[in-house]
Amino acid sequence: MNGAQAGVLAGLILGVAAAAGGFTGFLVALVLGTIGLVVGRALDGELDVDELLGRGRDR
Repeated sequence: MNGAQAGVLAGLILGVAAAAGGFTGFLVALVLGTIGLVVGRALDGELDVDELLGRGRDR
């Protein structure tokens, strides 16, 4: 399991734990899963955070 997969899994578990239920719980799990995916990809080196924030290497 790589960092991206672990991040998504951790985010989804936190989302389920924090969810009160219903549609709000779904949204919480979706947001936390997405955040976990982004953090996992950044830690794996598959995502250049500086490029996303507009601070590319060209500047």
